[in-house]
Amino acid sequence: MDTTTDGDCVVRAIRADEWEAVKRLRLVALRDPVARIAFLETYEDAVDRPDSFYRERAERSAAEPSGARQFVAEAADGVWVGSLTVLVEEAGSTDWAGVPVERRQGHVVGVFVRPEHRGTGLIDALFDAGVDWAWEQGAERVRLLVHEGNPRAQGAYRRAGFVPSGVVVKFDKDETESEMEFVLERPSRVAP
Repeated sequence: MDTTTDGDCVVRAIRADEWEAVKRLRLVALRDPVARIAFLETYEDAVDRPDSFYRERAERSAAEPSGARQFVAEAADGVWVGSLTVLVEEAGSTDWAGVPVERRQGHVVGVFVRPEHRGTGLIDALFDAGVDWAWEQGAERVRLLVHEGNPRAQGAYRRAGFVPSGVVVKFDKDETESEMEFVLERPSRVAP
């Protein structure tokens, strides 16, 4: 489902054949001034990956059923101006940090909006699409990790309804730093 934002951007899931655009936007994101604390991957690592990596990533995201879905905000001129990805984590598994997953949940990663589109509400449209998809997959909650030193991102996540859970993990790139888990619980269903 495509959603048009107030800024004339369309928010939608990526298609399998859009791997080159996935790669381009990822490299732009990894050049952002806060990329060191916002992403685990470095620009150097991303640029060295073979095209097959991005091709396979796009194909997995577009597949049905899928354990991950990447959403993009596409401007009227076709330029991708923002993105986020939701991974489904299954109850009984362990996450990337080795922490047990207690219930089916969505895990938001790779959040990025180009600087000239920040503050426009675009992040809200991306979160709406990603969270709705997580609910459709049966997630009981959606979570994300945010660096302790990234107040801009923390503010955006709070505006989207996420709240700190109290879980803190060591930052993968520097164990003297931490990331906080923010969560959004699935709303209770109201009977008609």
